[in-house]
Amino acid sequence: MVKFSAYSLMISSFTPFHSIILKTPRRFSRNIPFNHSTKSRVASYYQNVELHTEDMMGASRYLPPLFSVAPMMEWTDNHYRTLARLISKHAWLYTEMLAAETIVYQQGNLDKFLGYSPEQHPVVLQIGGSKLENLAKATELANAYNYDEINFKFVPFLNMILFTFLLLCIFFSLMHFLFSVFNYCSCPKTSCGCPSPKVAGHGCFGVRLMLDPKFVGEAMSVIAANTNVPVSVKCRIGVDDHDSYNELCDFIYKVSSLSPTRHFIIHSRKALLNGISPADNRRIPPLKYEFYYALLRDFPDLTFTINGGINSVVEANAALREGAHGVMVGRAAYHYPWQTLGHVDTAIYGAPSSGITRREILQRYQEYGDSVLGKDGNNRPNIREVAKPLLNLFYSEPGNGLWKRKADSAFMHCKTMKSFFEETLVAIPDSVLDAPIAGGVPSGREDLFANVHDFLPPQYQAREEEALYA
Repeated sequence: MVKFSAYSLMISSFTPFHSIILKTPRRFSRNIPFNHSTKSRVASYYQNVELHTEDMMGASRYLPPLFSVAPMMEWTDNHYRTLARLISKHAWLYTEMLAAETIVYQQGNLDKFLGYSPEQHPVVLQIGGSKLENLAKATELANAYNYDEINFKFVPFLNMILFTFLLLCIFFSLMHFLFSVFNYCSCPKTSCGCPSPKVAGHGCFGVRLMLDPKFVGEAMSVIAANTNVPVSVKCRIGVDDHDSYNELCDFIYKVSSLSPTRHFIIHSRKALLNGISPADNRRIPPLKYEFYYALLRDFPDLTFTINGGINSVVEANAALREGAHGVMVGRAAYHYPWQTLGHVDTAIYGAPSSGITRREILQRYQEYGDSVLGKDGNNRPNIREVAKPLLNLFYSEPGNGLWKRKADSAFMHCKTMKSFFEETLVAIPDSVLDAPIAGGVPSGREDLFANVHDFLPPQYQAREEEALYA
């Protein structure tokens, strides 16, 4: 018997996964000051925000993006975002990066790539690409899905990457045919000539973004011209030796001057292009939070979200107390969803605790999971794919290890989420399943941004002619 089958719970029916078009656009100004307390942050947002009349419904529906979950390839898919929204009602969620070419070439199959359930709002679509015509068309096609924002990630040399990918597909297909016992082929199932959204950016997610700010400005203008929602750019603070604060400011100044972009998400490390792995690029370059806070000083008309090295709501609140407009958290929100997202609504937004338990969340997720299994054909998504985000839900709790071992076994034969939970949840004590959300005190470094304002670089002076036309 499934462990929550006897638990009395009234829940609203979960909308099955499919494309649901919400006709009301959501546009609002993001240029607002934030105070230190959680409640005053939200209150000041709505006191200062300038709402367009037609966007009143959308703007009042969602709280501002004080906390967002970073876009992460193979992680922030529909399944993870569904779980994340069940845990936190107010965190802003991002899709995986989706290549503009994929959207353009898959016009007959857009629900697979762009569809999501309306419960996920607020949700941001991240698009990557290097051709303006494809970015324009992809943005236009995405409008029907009513994302709350479009975020751009520059993917240079995309055609070369895709050509290499196709050659690898052919090679591994031949190897699979000749040596099928070894199961060499692992290429994503996409039509010939259609770029894979997962492979297109491996090792190239915006790492050269700052070396071509003119193109980024043009791309943002094209994207903004084809959508009625806000647009944003996610970038690092530098690339290789192009890592001075003035060069960062030149980039911000040029992009914001050449386009309607008013929101920048700043990863507070530079990128190294000398062949190190993406994982090392998240670890080796030092964090320079002082660059981020200097941007707040030097570009008061823009909105900046800080990203990089922030691993808990305690550290997110520390950033907000020092004046950050918003905070983006990546791997901590995926690896520790209960410990991280479970505190966002109360600690960041000052909302009362929902009191929801993991048992309740899993019951709702079961409804979602059983509604999407096999929806794409060829048994995709399968149990393993749908249950993947759940594997971190019991991190550090009693029974976690046994739960994962049972899950590995259940992936081999379970056909429904109901049967999967019946087989695996016996490993988790009732005291864990029934513990309310946001219990205990979150951990983290409250001093992560201590004295950051003492180390700000000299104030930027825009060199207009040089910055715009160099």
